[in-house]
Amino acid sequence: MMYRRLDNLADKALLMNEVQNDENLLWEEPTGQASTWKPCANKTNSLDQGQAVNHTGFILVSANGGLNQQRVAVCNAVAVAVLLNATLVLPKFLYSSVWKDSSQFGDIYQEDYFINLLKDDVRIVKELPTHLNSLDIEAIGSQFTDMDIMKESKPIDFVKIVLPVLRRNGVVHFLGFGNRLAFDPLPYKLQRLRCKCNFHALKFVPQIQEVGSLLVQRIRRHSSVVSKLDAQLLGDHMPKAPTTNLDTSSQGPFKYLALHMRFETDMVAYSQCDFGGGEKEWNELQAYREIHFPTLVMRMKNESISPSELRMLGRCPLTPEEAALMLSALGFKSRTYIYLAGSHIYGGQSRMLPFTKLYPNLVTKEDLLTPSELAPFRNFSSRLAALDFIACATSDVFAMTDSGSQLSSLVSGYRVYHGDGQAPTLRPNKKRFAKILSENETISWDQFKDRVTKMIDEGHRVRSRRWGRSIYRQPRTPGCMCKDSS
Repeated sequence: MMYRRLDNLADKALLMNEVQNDENLLWEEPTGQASTWKPCANKTNSLDQGQAVNHTGFILVSANGGLNQQRVAVCNAVAVAVLLNATLVLPKFLYSSVWKDSSQFGDIYQEDYFINLLKDDVRIVKELPTHLNSLDIEAIGSQFTDMDIMKESKPIDFVKIVLPVLRRNGVVHFLGFGNRLAFDPLPYKLQRLRCKCNFHALKFVPQIQEVGSLLVQRIRRHSSVVSKLDAQLLGDHMPKAPTTNLDTSSQGPFKYLALHMRFETDMVAYSQCDFGGGEKEWNELQAYREIHFPTLVMRMKNESISPSELRMLGRCPLTPEEAALMLSALGFKSRTYIYLAGSHIYGGQSRMLPFTKLYPNLVTKEDLLTPSELAPFRNFSSRLAALDFIACATSDVFAMTDSGSQLSSLVSGYRVYHGDGQAPTLRPNKKRFAKILSENETISWDQFKDRVTKMIDEGHRVRSRRWGRSIYRQPRTPGCMCKDSS
């Protein structure tokens, strides 16, 4: 199945959009079981005297990727430092030709807060000691890349490969460190420490909190409603009750849905899918792949999988039109206020037209913040992504179009951990959704609604984290969240 226009369903959605039943339940977590899980990672395992005596050395980390990949790398590095009984030097962030952001840890996160909160769990310093600064770390064999430490390596791999070098040279450098540490098997205290790092220790700097607070206030149209998520993300810059509340008692609190629509050029090109643009679109995306994804281009020459097969396997990102149909099927009316997170959508306004036709109340940070407020963030993609993280995490409902996205994964996990069972997230199953959409010409609107609702409901099931799954996305796991037996 190549990508086909969804005019039949789109027309039905427009017709039915304003005659939906009461939508109050859409803004609530669908099961009370969610609130029985409570955060419990913010505990301390004091460093004992033996650890001080057997100190092995210092760990340098250079994290690659964007904001969210770097966040994962930082918390994995904290766990590795404890595993190897080493001191962690505050991680550095690598400059990427894709992200084009020179921001460092202290430009995004509060350094002293991070160090102090974790001081009883792990030793962290801002700089390498002077006597080690003159070492050529690569020359002495202390530099480790992705070729040395494979993706999701087990603790024993670090002990066997890294620890002897660390003891010999007193320092190691993980270059391009990201998701190098597996989620299982992992000792309880290290799993808890990763959660403590991600959900408690990484606080945005005041500049990001202040502008993030402005953004949230304007999305909410200065409603006085605040949440626990606001407190966690905005700190002293939490929104304050306005002198004039624009909400009236008859209208109730103002609510908004945040949508992370992962349909930027890099995602679209990497997917190898067809999006209805014909030969011109394919050639344009192939040119982008040749520049940014040369390894993928080589692999494509040896693979025979077609765009239609990719779509039915659930490997194609949802288009804006498909995202709008999903929300409409779930009962969100055209007046729903939607915050759109992410970078520029591939295809621009013409590609977004089917979405804005159904949902005209769509805003971005660029719509709500003034040029002077955004000025300190220009040319810094990670700092802009931090604003999106705040707006998505504090939303009444968060919806994603690709569950594999790091932003979507981290935001959904943050909402589980700090949301107190009152922060619903909509997560489509792309394979099932592709099958439903393939019946566009014959399916009735009621059938479409029923099948989409069942698909989303399955993603709402409250369950413990399964073996090997990310604790950043699924924190309902021992050491991270505790189930309230009462």
